Amino acid sequence: MDAIVEQLLHLSARTETLIAVYDGDDRLQYANSAFRSAYFIEPDESPLWPDLMRRNFELRRGTVIRASDFEEWLRSTQSRRGKIGYRAFETDLCDGRWLWMTEAVEKNGGMLCIASDITGLRTHGRTVRQDRDQAIKASYTDELTGVANRRFVMARVDDMLAAAKHGNAGCLAVFDIDNFKRINDRLGHHAGDIVLRDFAHRIHQNVRRNDCFGRVGGEEFLLVMPSTAPEDAIDMVERMLTVIRFSRPLPDSPDFSYTCSAGIAACAPSDSASDLYRRADQALYAAKLSGRDRVRAA
Repeated sequence: MDAIVEQLLHLSARTETLIAVYDGDDRLQYANSAFRSAYFIEPDESPLWPDLMRRNFELRRGTVIRASDFEEWLRSTQSRRGKIGYRAFETDLCDGRWLWMTEAVEKNGGMLCIASDITGLRTHGRTVRQDRDQAIKASYTDELTGVANRRFVMARVDDMLAAAKHGNAGCLAVFDIDNFKRINDRLGHHAGDIVLRDFAHRIHQNVRRNDCFGRVGGEEFLLVMPSTAPEDAIDMVERMLTVIRFSRPLPDSPDFSYTCSAGIAACAPSDSASDLYRRADQALYAAKLSGRDRVRAA
């Protein structure tokens, strides 16, 4: 087996196909010379994917990112990256090359990325395909906060439940911003929108790559945590609530703060999405009744 692995590594080092492996935290674990050259990664570097994208965006190299606000682009892209077992898409580089990129995610969170140069193929249809990809991205993204929308996050709930039937269970968390109506009534809807965007941004920064976080309506958000035990889910969500507790999102009201409550339910093999959602929502209701700014498990 070691000889086979060594041979594969030798072959990947010589090919023009871009090959890379990321771990569950989205840190680069392996990249061949073609991948490192395209994305300007030194031989001894193992950067996190967001840091690599941010650095290349600032230096105007690597992936072409058509966005004026990088953090908004990153939040939207991470809402979909690594959330499904396999996806394929086209992407272009600042040096003019066009790539066909595939991402395959393993159960342990590792992701294999393979990209082929298709610069000379089907150039006449690129604009149409780009417009199609942008439309697909928009259909899965919440317009206000930039995270996944209800459609996308509920599809990930279905994926987690399908895995649970084979013994690979996970948890669902429902978040609700405390007293949000009071924020809107007292400070206005513009302030309410700022709070929603702040909440989405701060929670999303603490979401693992294989988890999926999205807004499902109003001030309610879901976090899908595949392959996660209830006690681990509670620990993660409690840390997220602490982050929110210390946020001060309104520049004109520096003393303003807000909190949120959360309910968690572990999925069972017999669950439907509505069953799981209902139990998590009941746990959220218990958190609200017991004083808010806390997490409860079903």
